[in-house]
Amino acid sequence: MKVYHGSITIVTSPLVKSGRPNLDFGQGFYVTDMQEQAEQWAFRLALRKGVPPIVCCYDLDLESAKEDLRYKHFGAYDLEWLEFVVSNRRGGDAWKAYDIIEGAVANDRVVDTVELYMSNFLSAEEAIQRLRYFSPNNQLCITSQEIVNQRLKYIDSYIPE
Repeated sequence: MKVYHGSITIVTSPLVKSGRPNLDFGQGFYVTDMQEQAEQWAFRLALRKGVPPIVCCYDLDLESAKEDLRYKHFGAYDLEWLEFVVSNRRGGDAWKAYDIIEGAVANDRVVDTVELYMSNFLSAEEAIQRLRYFSPNNQLCITSQEIVNQRLKYIDSYIPE
């Protein structure tokens, strides 16, 4: 599977421990199979830092990973996804049970609903009702350095236009 990482640097040898804690799927190296999404991530980061955006491309051996590893896939914005994301954003460690976690992104369109739920302004049912109107993007969080070393191969990088 070809995956992309939006950044401001070329990342040929990712380190999962360099990832920020308390993100949607925990601390790890985040990629997406959606090139445009990676470009948007790169542009957003580059704008904040005042440097050019970079998108790195990789080959991820995900098929064998699904069979051999602790792999979690969220297919939709549902209660299980919401509780997992909220737990991780609050510093929980549910993500540590998996080597790779794949699913929808709590991006700018979705994060408001997640935060309203986290602040108890929405019930879980109300949050899920709102989330069903959004088309999920996709992200993969690789939490295992061993997986990065063995199954993620750097291909190339480019500056998006």
